[in-house]
Amino acid sequence: MSIAEIRQNAEHKMQQSLESLKGSMSKVRTGRPNPQILDTVHVDYYGSMLPLSQVANLSMLDARTIGVAPWEKGMGAKIEKAIRESDLGLNPQSQGDLIRVPMPPMSEERRKEMTKMVKGEGEGAKVAIRNLRRDANEHIKKLVKDKLASEDDERRSVEDIQKLTDRMIVEVDRLVASKEQEILAV
Repeated sequence: MSIAEIRQNAEHKMQQSLESLKGSMSKVRTGRPNPQILDTVHVDYYGSMLPLSQVANLSMLDARTIGVAPWEKGMGAKIEKAIRESDLGLNPQSQGDLIRVPMPPMSEERRKEMTKMVKGEGEGAKVAIRNLRRDANEHIKKLVKDKLASEDDERRSVEDIQKLTDRMIVEVDRLVASKEQEILAV
């Protein structure tokens, strides 16, 4: 594996860590409701557990209510039960074919818990990125040891990977800060 391939591989994996962080943050509940909060809810659909988005249409009915419209008539009760039993603390109400999921306002204490959780997610992403940096640097050192790259190449590539790492960590900090603002906004 060449130095360029090592760097490219490290960048790809760091990008995946960022995408994973974005995905986990999209599920964190903020002051305003978001249909993505129901992405973790799975419904029993003829013996297999499917994500809610694969058995119903999710939409925002108003500023505080998510609408869930099942694609099949008989799924309403199962969907309602799955939402109620999820650990999201939501209480869905059925209205004919539509299930309304009102989002309760968040307390100050809950907002602080959410910001702590978001910071923890951010720290986890930073650790993953730093581990990828370490792995890439070890691969480069091995190339130098095996005489497949010069020490100048090693120094340049280590600096390059450090710049990449710094850029990714700044992006993680930006994501965490914007999510914190979103959570604390009343």
